[in-house]
Amino acid sequence: MKPLHALVIGAGIGGTAAAIALRRAGLDVSLFEQTMAQREVGAGIQISPNVSRLLGRYGLGDAMARAAVRPSAVVFRRWQDGRVLGREELGDAIESRYGSPYYHFHRADLIALLADAFGRKEIKLGRRLVDVEQDEGGVTARFEDGTSEHGDLLIGADGIHSQVRERLFGVERPRFSGQIAYRGLAPAERIAHLGLPLDVTNWVGPGGHFVHYFVSSGRFLNFVAVSEEATWTREQWSDRGSISDAAKKYEGWHPQIATILNAVDETFKWALFDRDPLPEWAQGRVALLGDACHPMLPYMAQGAAQAIEDGAALAACLKHAAFDIPSAFRAYVTLRKPRATEVQERSRANSTSFHLRDGPQQLERDQLFATRGVRGSPEAMNRLYGYDAEAVAPTPEEKR
Repeated sequence: MKPLHALVIGAGIGGTAAAIALRRAGLDVSLFEQTMAQREVGAGIQISPNVSRLLGRYGLGDAMARAAVRPSAVVFRRWQDGRVLGREELGDAIESRYGSPYYHFHRADLIALLADAFGRKEIKLGRRLVDVEQDEGGVTARFEDGTSEHGDLLIGADGIHSQVRERLFGVERPRFSGQIAYRGLAPAERIAHLGLPLDVTNWVGPGGHFVHYFVSSGRFLNFVAVSEEATWTREQWSDRGSISDAAKKYEGWHPQIATILNAVDETFKWALFDRDPLPEWAQGRVALLGDACHPMLPYMAQGAAQAIEDGAALAACLKHAAFDIPSAFRAYVTLRKPRATEVQERSRANSTSFHLRDGPQQLERDQLFATRGVRGSPEAMNRLYGYDAEAVAPTPEEKR
């Protein structure tokens, strides 16, 4: 029987990983990207064991080890004096516990190895979606250049401003969180005198926090600096920011932060939007994944990870449900929505916890960091990192 033809809209991290997973499940996959080139401006990304496990199964183990940094620990420090509030081992400890490494990537490096795994020449660039039509016979994607493509199913992996979501469910209104983030890369040689270990370090303080870790095999130090701002609401990844403006946000903080900021040639600024879980992720032969259906604040380092999990679960559900696409999509939503919602809610909670002013609540938080762990209870970490997105239970029809 002819394999199902899947149209995947969006060749970012989630979309490309989903395309690989769908192909592994036996589907014929067409992958579309609205831009003329896959590229990411300077930004890091954390890939935890729940996702490196999947990418390893996709044959990317060696490529990840070459391109990424394997951090030693996650460390939380006090904003003013650098006192360690809590530390958890990563490295060998987390790999031994969960059977797969924890990695830090430059986003462009991760995009590149995913594109190579799918096949760069097979990604259809410059295809901006303008409409989606479906009926009992399949689904058609129509593009701005006048072309169209017909398939059996369509996956909207087109991000936070998803056109697929808008075509299915209308315009979705985000809520500005009141927080903005600066991000950038410092060449490693410019901060070598700091003697920074291969940790992910999170400085927490009043009204903001500052995260840094190495990427690109240690050639760059990536930073994300989050602070509170009431009015600036452009939701773009690529707006240039001012290094001096970023530095002002951290006046009075530990001098290491200013040293890192002053080692950067450019910084980018974006507003962070908080969203409630969307009620629907699928309709008929069309389903959403990643930021298109569950965008989240970046305080669990799980946004891209959850998108990659979505793709793996979609592929597993489609494989189990054979040619019953709506049934497969219902199983996918049932499987994924509770987990993504939990991560969304934990990310939202951290947006408050990380920014506490000095006082009783801050002291209570610091005590929890020291006693419970900086990333939650062991049970919560097991749920997060021990999860296998490909472990889909068979449908009742299959059991019969």
